[in-house]
Amino acid sequence: MAVSTLDRDQPIPAIDATESWLAPRWWGALAGMTAVLAALGAGQLAAGFQSDAKHPVVSVGDRVIDHVPAAIKRFGIDLFGTSDKTALIIGTIIIMCLLGAAAGVIALRRSVYLGMGIVAVFGVVGVLAATTGDGPTDPWYPSVFAAAAGAGVLWIFHRWSYPPAPPAESIDEPPPDRRRFLMGAAAISAGAVVAGLAGSGLRSRFAAELQRAGVRLPTPSVALPPLPIDPAAEIPGLSTFIIPNDRFYRIDTAIIPPSVTLADWTLTIDGMVDRPVTFTYDDLSKRKLIEVDVTISCVSNEVGGELVGNARWTGVRLDELLELAGMSPNADQIVGHSVDGWTGGFPTSIIDGRDAIVAIGMNGEVLPVEHGFPARLIVPGLYGYVSATKWIKRIEITRFDQVEGYWIPRGWSALGPIKTQSRIDTPGSGGRLTAGTVPIAGVAWAPTRGISKVEVQVDDGPWMVATLGSEVSSSTWRQWWVSWTATPGAHTIHVRATDGDGQTQTPNLADVAPNGATGWHTVGVDVA
Repeated sequence: MAVSTLDRDQPIPAIDATESWLAPRWWGALAGMTAVLAALGAGQLAAGFQSDAKHPVVSVGDRVIDHVPAAIKRFGIDLFGTSDKTALIIGTIIIMCLLGAAAGVIALRRSVYLGMGIVAVFGVVGVLAATTGDGPTDPWYPSVFAAAAGAGVLWIFHRWSYPPAPPAESIDEPPPDRRRFLMGAAAISAGAVVAGLAGSGLRSRFAAELQRAGVRLPTPSVALPPLPIDPAAEIPGLSTFIIPNDRFYRIDTAIIPPSVTLADWTLTIDGMVDRPVTFTYDDLSKRKLIEVDVTISCVSNEVGGELVGNARWTGVRLDELLELAGMSPNADQIVGHSVDGWTGGFPTSIIDGRDAIVAIGMNGEVLPVEHGFPARLIVPGLYGYVSATKWIKRIEITRFDQVEGYWIPRGWSALGPIKTQSRIDTPGSGGRLTAGTVPIAGVAWAPTRGISKVEVQVDDGPWMVATLGSEVSSSTWRQWWVSWTATPGAHTIHVRATDGDGQTQTPNLADVAPNGATGWHTVGVDVA
């Protein structure tokens, strides 16, 4: 059947391989990827109208993080570090573009309805991701809106590719609508970008950053003295004692930080208590605030890794808040619940006088959004996966045989004490040095136990006792350094630390799972 015999007033049917002219495959790929871009923009625009709505890609990413095996999560952290979530989002979008291109080819060369159906599947996946999961569900309509936009764009491209009027007298020449096709693709793409930006602008009304900007951190009732002179100022490459907020590591399961409205936010302590209590942000701010210097670490931190940091935190003592609620003597676990559904639990025995707090400040500033604004838990001596609940909304007093934190069913130990560790900051592994006196320096930590000694060994030589920086608190890391007379050749440097209990790091290497890595950090250098 020749296309030229079609009646101009009749709707064009679905195209299949028997037609005398088919749109080029690149038309279909371009149409499909433009449809994906339109869907992304529409989803962002729809999500902008509600504070708890998420972009469909984010909802899917959240579910992937919830259900992917722990080994794959560790691989992602090892490969991408703190950019693992960004990589997940980018990877998801790339996969969507590839599938969208395939759907576009099918829509323009075989069946427009089948192509639109593939796009509709994206919407179904988005709806399921938004409405299922371990934590609170998300609104479903952004996924539906996104899928409708993508399917609609495919239909438009189909009509442009096969208009009711004959595209050309000769079936061997491309139709005269190619220019309109390309201009249409550019216009739709531009519209998708505008829609996405508009959605981002709408979400800014609800963004936690705006909430945070309107808050002033109260002056602590118990303020710490100024810190001593930081040796990092004299030793290039040595970590500073306090890690600035913008360089502090971030590891959590949230694709994007939850947007919290202070007017609606509360912190509740309930479960096995005498009397449940609830606090607003203003209630916490008006209580007795203290400052504590605490080093926190992710259990995924490998030997010599950077998923550890020290900060000066401001907040309310956790034991004082729990005393108001009255914990049952039969309870043995304290579980923090995040607004995004994440949970982490630790033993009630941790309430032993250590400076565990509900933190609302970090390094003299209101707690940053990515680090838990409006409030989070800081518990010295425990890895973050059991204790450092960000964006906390509830503290549940319960038992280990009744409630498991997020990571426990996924193969991690129920208890997470931070192991004694040390790290060489300088020289870096693979570094090339000039013969002469060079510093070897780094940090060591064993929160609540403190660090009593650090030793450095070059090749098979004797262990050298390093100079230690000030012990500001037994809950913080200590900087250390030693001078080394470097001689030409390849050298291997080891470090080991001894904690305040007299226990020295084991040289035995162990993986981060299920309860933290062990071993001596070792770097190799070449001296010329």
